[in-house]
Amino acid sequence: MDEVRIDKWMWATRIFKTRTIAAEACKKNRIMVSGVNVKPSRMIKVGDIIQVRKPPVTYSFKVLALTENRMGAKLVPGFMENVTTPDQYEILEMNRISGFVNRAKGLGRPTKKDRRELEQFTDPDFLDDGFDFEFDFGNEDKD
Repeated sequence: MDEVRIDKWMWATRIFKTRTIAAEACKKNRIMVSGVNVKPSRMIKVGDIIQVRKPPVTYSFKVLALTENRMGAKLVPGFMENVTTPDQYEILEMNRISGFVNRAKGLGRPTKKDRRELEQFTDPDFLDDGFDFEFDFGNEDKD
């Protein structure tokens, strides 16, 4: 086997859960080989670098071997090498730390944990810096 379809290979190496999802990712221009967007039918060979954009991160994988058959997770390292740059993982970590402040549209309502974290952040005790200012907004008669 010299070449295999990119959507089959990504499904077989467990990058995507189904082949349909892998093909849709190609159609949405989220899959690149050597910096060029590819179609699901694109044939790949050993040595190709595949970039998979799963916002906000772009993962990079080097093809070590070809297969069309889905495999167990333990066998995956023999077929691909993760060559994603560290700066992409920093983006992922920053996103995880920021919590739901940068929540993507459509992820639904905040969870109880999100609410508690937000309440803790906006709690008056947290915001109190020790200064007691009183503002007088009384009605002063102006003649």
